[in-house]
Amino acid sequence: MAERRPPTLALSDLHRRHGSGPRSVHALRGVTLTVDPGRLVAVMGPSGSGKSTLLNLAGGLDSPTAGSVLINGRDLATLRAAELAALRRNTIGYVFQEYNLVPALTAAENVALPRELDGIPARTARAEARETLTQLGIADIGDLFPDQLSGGQQQRIAIARAVVGPRQLILADEPTGALDSDSGEAVLRLLRARCDAGAAGVLVTHEARHAAWADQVIFLQDGRLVDETGYTLDPESLLS
Repeated sequence: MAERRPPTLALSDLHRRHGSGPRSVHALRGVTLTVDPGRLVAVMGPSGSGKSTLLNLAGGLDSPTAGSVLINGRDLATLRAAELAALRRNTIGYVFQEYNLVPALTAAENVALPRELDGIPARTARAEARETLTQLGIADIGDLFPDQLSGGQQQRIAIARAVVGPRQLILADEPTGALDSDSGEAVLRLLRARCDAGAAGVLVTHEARHAAWADQVIFLQDGRLVDETGYTLDPESLLS
């Protein structure tokens, strides 16, 4: 029997408290979640429920106050700074609400940048970038600079950069927020295709129609995983 692969992402009893004393904010409270290869999990909940905090911890951009984050079985807390940076660059694709594009690079060069930083030859990296732009229906803007693009176009470039190449974990924070319905559907179709090809994905969204693309939908409220009625979920129910 083939050995079962570990979950791409495993969050265990995750807590995040900002500040200390009576004014501290408990952003996450005991969140446990696994995301296997090929699965897309949608995270829903009101503003301030901890959704973006969960993504930041899952991607190693922040550290938990308690609990653990494992990516492909590696505990992020045990990694040296250089190892963590390499894992983030090679394994994880981030889609932020801010676009974070490099102004001096064209759209295609922005998309190719993380692959070139991985050591992929520039010609190969830019061919991959063009292919991803084509999948999103925006190949025609590849030679334009960020200041020549609309907000929606910049967002799609940022999404292309997050999913280009063999990313094993894709973390998307409201990736369709600035897009019309057709462009948003193209983004979700691409995210779904990447997961169907073996990546794991976590999608933060306020839209039920976007969450419908996911294999599993979880709800956060006041930093806790709850069901749609507001009851706290048993973590064991999310580990099967």
